[in-house]
Amino acid sequence: MTNNYLLKVENVHAGYIKDVDILQGINFHVTNGELVTVIGPNGAGKSTLIKTIFGLLTPHTGKITFKNQNLVGLKSNQIVEKGMSYVPQIANVFPSLTVDENLEMGAFVRNTPLKPLKDKIYNMFPRLSDRLRQRAGTLSGGERQMLAMGKALMLEPSLLLLDEPSAALSPILVNQVFEQIKEINQSGTAIVLVEQNARKALEMADRGYVLESGKDAISGPGRELLHDPKVGELYLGAGKRH
Repeated sequence: MTNNYLLKVENVHAGYIKDVDILQGINFHVTNGELVTVIGPNGAGKSTLIKTIFGLLTPHTGKITFKNQNLVGLKSNQIVEKGMSYVPQIANVFPSLTVDENLEMGAFVRNTPLKPLKDKIYNMFPRLSDRLRQRAGTLSGGERQMLAMGKALMLEPSLLLLDEPSAALSPILVNQVFEQIKEINQSGTAIVLVEQNARKALEMADRGYVLESGKDAISGPGRELLHDPKVGELYLGAGKRH
């Protein structure tokens, strides 16, 4: 039943150019508090799915519901107000503003006092509290990713969309970022994680989806997908064609 779903995507077709669909009838769902990973080769439609959910692209056909409300046709700022946050892969902080100012910008639709929220973020990301007066543009890649996630969490979303959070990070920082994603999820926030690091992402996921050519080719519990020979074959095989 729909009531069990925080987010439900049904038979969605979407793309950037008229009559050229990257998503070709995708079905996808997230329940409350769940961590769902989306993997697949480049060009499979992973980022397009996230952008379509968040209102940056409008589906040509299909239905997207969040908390049982229709999202199709809403703008991103309206979707944010319903309790969803999105961290894009790039351009995800304001480089000329300080860490502290970035967090305040993340809470632009809130009328509540910001200090308790900021304290919560600084407790979660202690490295940011050491740099709260530093301009975001001078942070390392890992620190910037932490700030981007912290900024998104200032809205205390029910659902956090993360697009390639480990991209271009060193292995040590990748581990740190994944630990923080796990901590965010354990605090009660549902997460959709689009990630090239398929093994790590599936290890921590409640469920996973493997996309191929804009369709949900395989889905299931994260650890089951890790050991599914079809996933390795599809994921690696499809990657060789690009």
